[in-house]
Amino acid sequence: MNNVETPNWLANRAFLTPNRVAIKTDKESITFGELHTKTLSFARQLSGLGVSNGDMVALLMRNTIDTVLAIHALKYIGATTVLLNTRLTSHELLWQLEDSKPKTVLTEGFFSERFESIKDKMEWSTLHTLEEIKQVDEKNFDFVSTFQLDLVDTIMYTSGTTGKPKGVLQTYGNHWWSAIGSALNLGLHEKDTWLSSVPLFHISGLSILMRSVIYGITVVLHETFNAEEVNKSILKNKVTIISVVSTMLSQMIDDLGVNKYPSSLRCVLLGGGPAPKPLLEVCKDKLIPVYQTYGMTETSSQIVTLSPEYSLEKLGSAGKPLFPVQIKVVSDGKEVLPNQSGEIVVKGPNVTKGYLNRDDATADSIRNGWLYSGDIGYLDSDGFLYILDRRSDLIVSGGENVYPAEIESVLLSHPFIKEAGVTGINDSIWGQVPCAFINLENQTSLTGEEVQAFCQERLAKYKVPKQVFFVKELPRNASNKLMRKRLVDLIK
Repeated sequence: MNNVETPNWLANRAFLTPNRVAIKTDKESITFGELHTKTLSFARQLSGLGVSNGDMVALLMRNTIDTVLAIHALKYIGATTVLLNTRLTSHELLWQLEDSKPKTVLTEGFFSERFESIKDKMEWSTLHTLEEIKQVDEKNFDFVSTFQLDLVDTIMYTSGTTGKPKGVLQTYGNHWWSAIGSALNLGLHEKDTWLSSVPLFHISGLSILMRSVIYGITVVLHETFNAEEVNKSILKNKVTIISVVSTMLSQMIDDLGVNKYPSSLRCVLLGGGPAPKPLLEVCKDKLIPVYQTYGMTETSSQIVTLSPEYSLEKLGSAGKPLFPVQIKVVSDGKEVLPNQSGEIVVKGPNVTKGYLNRDDATADSIRNGWLYSGDIGYLDSDGFLYILDRRSDLIVSGGENVYPAEIESVLLSHPFIKEAGVTGINDSIWGQVPCAFINLENQTSLTGEEVQAFCQERLAKYKVPKQVFFVKELPRNASNKLMRKRLVDLIK
């Protein structure tokens, strides 16, 4: 696989099918030929700012065509892109920027306030807004005409169980094989149109852009998710595929009412955790083709998918591995028999080569080419994967992964908090939401509202505990390790 190259994806797509529509929004529609031309212009402006081949460039932008241009333009130059979550606070952004130390940070005026308190600390970076970039004179650069598949293309941060995010290295080859594996699983139709209302800074959103230029299909891009607008768009734009999580799909079905989707919608790719049975039954009644799926940032999107014909027969299963992928379940270093639980381990060309600046985490997670996911599950006798516990204590809230340790580390930074434990509690809207259990220092006083306000300054909104309970002690085992699974017993 070393030194294997492919033609530049967008440039080659513009050569092959220049008049096909690449991106549609509610305001405009551009072809692959136009997208290539605009991307070249944007890349020349970035070159005018001093961005060059080999640079690390961070991107904090919304779901817009300008963001699509920026993502492709950085590939044209040969820069590595760090995709930043637009929901993060200034405090969280600074940590990731300190870790990756990008030469340049590209953002929009919309986020300028987010950088006010931290820009003086970003000594290693220059900050440019989209509005500034568009005023820069274009400068020629050495165009990257081929992509070397083993080179790192993008970096996305994912929280770790230690509470500190890790930068996942995603190569061109990871994105290429993710697209190929998806096509071999879902098929590829001439009229395919993929609707994306998931964030482009997530692997679910970025992978749709990559598939678009590799396959030559249209992406209908929504800036944010709105069930009514998505349903209208499915009809108006003859959408054939859409990526969602359970909360999004539930809202879409509520808005749909007694109506049904057209037969042109051939795939609803459902991630973010197992789907509730009532939701799947409604989808079956309405002939909605749900493909449940399991994947990680480390696997460059889906790696296991359950097709609709098994959605009820194999209820709770994430499905079978994609064609280029191998999967096994291990316990105590040995592969277990069907229906026996253990750690889910995966291998394939769409799996990351490791983590940025984290050789220890890379060595711990990737062994002999196999990625040890930290997720617990089992394979049944037919080879279908079932997830029992996502990274043990992981909270999945509205499709977002929330790690208790990250929230706990923020809580413990408060001078009045002696101990803190976080776990997920069931929520009818989001599936789960984080809940905090706190033991205060002696003779100190704190309210739940004050704790939440403290967290809001340091954590994205979806990570802020929705409930706060004050307790005298937290449950721990003989090794003094916090037993998060027993936290909810404190309120029963």
